[in-house]
Amino acid sequence: MEIFIPKFTDIIDILIIAFILYRLVILLKRAGGYQILIGLIVAVIIYFTATLLELNMVTSLLGVIKDYWIILFIILFQQEIRSLFARAAHSHDLRSLFTGAKKSVHSPLLNAVSIMSFRRIGALIVIENKRNLNDYIESGELIDALISVKLLLTIFNTKTILHDGAVIIRNDRILSVKVVLPLSENVEYTQKHGTRHLAAIGITEITDALVVVVSEETGRISVAKNGELITDLTIDELSQRIKDDTI
Repeated sequence: MEIFIPKFTDIIDILIIAFILYRLVILLKRAGGYQILIGLIVAVIIYFTATLLELNMVTSLLGVIKDYWIILFIILFQQEIRSLFARAAHSHDLRSLFTGAKKSVHSPLLNAVSIMSFRRIGALIVIENKRNLNDYIESGELIDALISVKLLLTIFNTKTILHDGAVIIRNDRILSVKVVLPLSENVEYTQKHGTRHLAAIGITEITDALVVVVSEETGRISVAKNGELITDLTIDELSQRIKDDTI
């Protein structure tokens, strides 16, 4: 039997399909859609099984769904697809579609944190990672705005009604403000820190988010990750930790 040797075009074909599937899984994870993905896989398995066993009624029913699976997918993920194309429309670099927009967060976020630290403006900023924070996003005030220095400074200005609570960032957008986060009950921190820092630790105990905190009393910058709090960071140190977390 002749051994199959893939051609160069076969390798390119496989790589493209693998990449598309990878981005699809990331999209589903962001959208909290793993349950939907599993459901679709189960439906496909049932369809092929019914075909082999000649179960005509089941095959006919699932065949209708199969014929319209693209429309079904668009309906289920219309918000995420719209967001994806919106980022593409506002981007001069199409590579942002494949690499994500997290890198663009660094500059305005770091500039805003630096100013708030200097002015001693308290801030609580949650940067979403692989696990989506939809439940917390929906509990706050939804704004879905492009991140900017002026917007962050306005949100955390004590004269506004939005300053009390956390901001949640996904990619290059501020999705929600005035978000209430769970407080850590770790006695190592409860005796030393206030509500803002305990909220930062609390959300990172149950998610993979990275949280930036600016102390209103001292202006010190802290970062919470995996239930641990690191304090007294410089802007350069904060920048490196954000980059390390978003690679």
